[in-house]
Amino acid sequence: MGLTLTEKIIKSHIVDGEMKKGTEIGLKIDQTLTQDATGTMAYLQFEAMGVDQVKTERSVAYIDHNTLQSGFENADDHRFIGSIAKKHGIWFSRPGNGICHQVHLERYGKPGRTLIGSDSHTPTGGGIGMLAFGSGGLDVAVAMGGGAYYITMPQVVKINLTGKLNDWVSAKDVILRVLQLLSVKGGVGKVMEYTGDGVKTLSVPERATITNMGAELGATTSIFPSDEVTKAFLRSQGREEDWTELTADDDAVYDGEVNIDLSRLVPLAACPHSPDNVRTVEEIGNIKIDQVCIGSCTNSSLQDLLKAAHILKGKTVHPDVSLAIAPGSRQVYNMMAQCGALSDLIDAGARILECACGPCIGMGQAPNSKGISLRTFNRNFEGRSGTKDGQVYLVSPETAAASAVAGVLTDPGGLGKMPPYVMPERFCINDNMVVAPASPEEAEKVEVLRGPNIKPFPINTPLAENIEAAVTLKVGDNITTDHIMPAGAKILPLRSNIPEISKHCFAVCDETFPSRALEAGKSIVVGGANYGQGSSREHAALAPLYLGVKAIICKSFARIHRQNLVNNGILPLEFVNGSDYDRIDCGDELVMENIRDVIEHNKDIVVKDKTKGIEIPVKCELSERGRGMILAGGLLNFTKNG
Repeated sequence: MGLTLTEKIIKSHIVDGEMKKGTEIGLKIDQTLTQDATGTMAYLQFEAMGVDQVKTERSVAYIDHNTLQSGFENADDHRFIGSIAKKHGIWFSRPGNGICHQVHLERYGKPGRTLIGSDSHTPTGGGIGMLAFGSGGLDVAVAMGGGAYYITMPQVVKINLTGKLNDWVSAKDVILRVLQLLSVKGGVGKVMEYTGDGVKTLSVPERATITNMGAELGATTSIFPSDEVTKAFLRSQGREEDWTELTADDDAVYDGEVNIDLSRLVPLAACPHSPDNVRTVEEIGNIKIDQVCIGSCTNSSLQDLLKAAHILKGKTVHPDVSLAIAPGSRQVYNMMAQCGALSDLIDAGARILECACGPCIGMGQAPNSKGISLRTFNRNFEGRSGTKDGQVYLVSPETAAASAVAGVLTDPGGLGKMPPYVMPERFCINDNMVVAPASPEEAEKVEVLRGPNIKPFPINTPLAENIEAAVTLKVGDNITTDHIMPAGAKILPLRSNIPEISKHCFAVCDETFPSRALEAGKSIVVGGANYGQGSSREHAALAPLYLGVKAIICKSFARIHRQNLVNNGILPLEFVNGSDYDRIDCGDELVMENIRDVIEHNKDIVVKDKTKGIEIPVKCELSERGRGMILAGGLLNFTKNG
């Protein structure tokens, strides 16, 4: 029986466990990446491990999230990350060089390698044939120190692509269709592996758009084969020697299959406030819009922006619309300038932003009150744009550009025949905004520079014999990490300061939660299904830890957030019977007796609700290693204990 591409890469990297579906495995990690919103914590954790130099083939620290320097905090964090990178063998991509996923795809990604990043959209690397995972910062720190990265051996779903996209239909429409079919929970515990004749019609940037938004499926990761298209992309980047041909075996066995005929797709949009709330542009109709944003790690490649420039050339953005465009990398920005496409965008009235995440994480360009914003981004969660009542639709660059001119949501199909977009044989290569680390000999002399906003991260204590605490918050289904630990221009600068940022924890749901939780000393949070979906941000576990949250009880968890809870020693409990969710209310006093013994020996868990006088069965599915982490009070303690 043949192997899938996913299984081939896992087989060549597995260092612990067996390739048995549903069991825990440890993988050797070749590359890591961090970005500045999560990087300071990852590097503080790496420091705490006492490792002098990273053990990976390549580790890169990117500055792309907190680039709005309205105070000293972000600049201090950039300086800290730059100095610690230089000291410990990490390459440092300076502010303005571009978004981590776009730059890594261009300059460092290699087919067949493993990559983890402290950003949930790290699976972008799957577009170039990498097995790339989003993870918490502590997992990245461990991998940089030479440790394995642990996942549950996933199921592999075959996404069979046939046909070819019609004019003005794009890769964004492909992944929106997958989300429409499978939902934001449809990829949990699975890798989405793209195959079929349609694959060869998609460029590497188009493939990366699809794997990027695989994160919105809740998937472990997504991956495309490495073929002649991949080879041509790497050749254009001057990296042909990094190419390896990688495909699944012809007789590979998959755990599921989805068939998509590319020729039958039409322009789609994800309506507020979820990436799987997908309808056709035609169905939604010509709604009036207020803002258009083109960019983010999903759709900011040269190919994306050349298409937008073609649509906008010789036209003017509608007077009622604000159009903002952020190139994904300095390479893209420079090439747009050299070929004249940047001038076309400027002439049309676009506002050109720096090469960074920007509006995608609420770092500027918040829409007007109740404003309708079309964005080529990957998430449209409520309030994520920076405007609480903003109405965000996720669309392709083609739909976005056409709509910016029309002033209403517009199907780009009426634009006539699309010109052929042939990518350059050679891209403009200039890596002078990436700082190489010091040699091991010089590293000892490098001083790590810390600003006053950088505070120690909270470290949990070993699991207590009993837990007795009140429910300080009860939330519903699909709670995102944006709900738990919001982003945005006001909050992101506090990422290095857990005591301060914790004051905003769950503020979207209940502004009184931080003060109530801190006053209670210890507490429990109850949630619905798919709790913790979205970003990999570890702060969504660190802030509750600081506020004294001992356990989360919910119907189900999103993968990365659940692991972040375990990494920090917070009990991730799930209702055995989903209906029991309705039996617990905020304020109820809950007791878990002998919980340490129960976890250690993998016994059944019963939560006693003292307020109501009832007992509720819950489960905590942990590997032996996971139990050890919970008992120790988190991964850092577990690692130190040997």
